[in-house]
Amino acid sequence: MPSEQHKLLRQLLWLIAFSIAMGFLEAAVVVYLRLLYYPNGFEFPLVPLDERAGVVEILREAATVVMLIGVGVLAGKNPRQRLAFFLLAFAIWDLFYYVFLKVILDWPSSWLTWDILFLIPAPWVGPVLSAVIASITMIIFASAILHLEFQNQSKRINGREWTLIALGSLAIILSWMWDYIKYSGRLADVSRRALEALSTYIPDQFNWWLFLAGEMLLLVAVFLYWRRR
Repeated sequence: MPSEQHKLLRQLLWLIAFSIAMGFLEAAVVVYLRLLYYPNGFEFPLVPLDERAGVVEILREAATVVMLIGVGVLAGKNPRQRLAFFLLAFAIWDLFYYVFLKVILDWPSSWLTWDILFLIPAPWVGPVLSAVIASITMIIFASAILHLEFQNQSKRINGREWTLIALGSLAIILSWMWDYIKYSGRLADVSRRALEALSTYIPDQFNWWLFLAGEMLLLVAVFLYWRRR
């Protein structure tokens, strides 16, 4: 195996190990929070948080994303590898977060259990299954990029593919925010009002059509990228 390919494989293995460890760390934080705030099990509406705790939680989420971007930038030697490593790290972190929660808390009870996924710029809420599907899509895209890199057949993502990726990602994010936006009437909401709204908000209906449309756009982008090899 050429030295460059050996180095890429070693980086990939370390990134996977790092992402699994981050998944456990994230799950551990959530376990502590649920033992404190949800001793009888997690459910909506959320227990009210004071403003300081809410700000800390938002900053913690932002810091997690920065860490995942950082490991992608450090591991990759070009923009394509950095994107692939970031997507792979994010997806593995997210999947193993749920794996560890299932092992430790026996949660979620089903694939359709609602979860709060993110808080910026407004709460993202959706079934666990939707987060798992999105993570698998990230792994597929990252694998396509890294496979071509491994075979020395790398190529740039073109404008059409970037457009599909952007539109698909936006559709998926909006699908996670859709139900909360209908409830609160606000597209961006990281203020004290958001904490108050979350203390009374119970998810009603997930916009699967918008989510699946976003997934389709992403998969088409991956297919077009792969077909150009």
